[in-house]
Amino acid sequence: MPDTLGWVADEYGITLRDKASPVGLTMAGLIEVGLRRNPRRAQLLVSTVLGKHLAADPRVITGTGRLLGALVARALDGQDGDVPESWVSAAGSTVSGDDPGALIDLLDTVPAAAHHGVLTFGFAETATSLGHLVADQLGSAYLHSTRRRDGAVPVTAEFTEPHSHATGHLLRPDPPGLLDGDGPVVLVDDELSTGRTALNVIEALHAVAPRRRYVLAGLVDVRSERDDANRAAVADRLGCHIDVVSLVRGEIVVPAGVVDRVAAELGDAGIVPAGQPKTATGHTRLELPWPVDEPTGGRHGFRPADREAFDAAVRSAAAALATAAGPAERVLVLGTEELMYLPLRLALDLAGDPLRQMVFQSTTRSPVHAIDRPGYPVRRRIDFHSAVLDEQDPASRHVYNVSWPGGSVDHALHEADLIIVIDDGHALPGPQGVAESVAAATGTAVLLAVLTPRPSR
Repeated sequence: MPDTLGWVADEYGITLRDKASPVGLTMAGLIEVGLRRNPRRAQLLVSTVLGKHLAADPRVITGTGRLLGALVARALDGQDGDVPESWVSAAGSTVSGDDPGALIDLLDTVPAAAHHGVLTFGFAETATSLGHLVADQLGSAYLHSTRRRDGAVPVTAEFTEPHSHATGHLLRPDPPGLLDGDGPVVLVDDELSTGRTALNVIEALHAVAPRRRYVLAGLVDVRSERDDANRAAVADRLGCHIDVVSLVRGEIVVPAGVVDRVAAELGDAGIVPAGQPKTATGHTRLELPWPVDEPTGGRHGFRPADREAFDAAVRSAAAALATAAGPAERVLVLGTEELMYLPLRLALDLAGDPLRQMVFQSTTRSPVHAIDRPGYPVRRRIDFHSAVLDEQDPASRHVYNVSWPGGSVDHALHEADLIIVIDDGHALPGPQGVAESVAAATGTAVLLAVLTPRPSR
């Protein structure tokens, strides 16, 4: 029988079905169903363990991302048997919230994979941190796609994501030689819906530096048999192996005509904006030092040799944030678009304080219907402008919910004590910027922490 998920299932008949999970998880345990503002696809799989549209415990986000990396490592090793029972138990305890750190504790005891020349690749913007977590578990180099053209690093390759709101992706490794090599490439996305985007990347990468093996990795895999046949055909044509790894395999059932119905019935009129402005406590700005020669993520590449210095910089920046946060007990760290991994790591470090509760999520370019109804995951939308412009997207950006998790599918909006926005210098000042927009919509104090280059010691 299908698992129905709240208001979307009741109103539009969109349902989920589980097929298999190597770690005993379910589709309903990892995602909820929202609705896109997109003429190509009505449904949006809203992850509860990713930290994009819904705030989540950074330990849960980190643990599930690293678990995906551990499953990829098993696939690269040719291990087809059942995973240890301890993995199943830790996965259940982490995702349920009974023991959010269970997977981290377990995976800290699993040695990093020793596969020569592995390159892990993440998809902007949603999977930039997820891909980095997989790379951490594999001990591999990392690169994510980007939609940003700012800066001097040239574009090495481009590909398209057909069902996305913004279809173009850029590869901008620095140096370009990061794409060279003959080891496996692991392509990571939060969901494998058709696999077409990942196959487009494989074709682009294969044209630059052919590899013998690729792995598609996602939190959930809802590809059809036809999609999998397409994967096999591409592998045969390119003369390579393309494997697939996920935490859960399943199916999403969308009745005929739902795309048109959603567009007709909701449109912009069905969207709930930020709501009534609240009495804002305003925002403060913090110059957050970051080593000038240390990457802030994988936009231009991240090598294994970068990890030690990166970890030290995270600890130093987190200490500065802890001081600036003062007595706030419930803190939401907000990443900005593709800048997800570094803010997540800061939230994870701050979560080590037993007197402080931490959650994490990120802003996005993705247009989603926000509907203030019980049983629907995206209850509030806050719009703002960004200084990052390109030919695909206007300056308008969004952040959804920005609320303290209520502990149930209802997602009533409970405000945090403090929201820390981590920005790499593109936040606009004034009422159209992210900090004042979030403060006005939530009534919560906002700390805008801007990564500020400093000389390395």
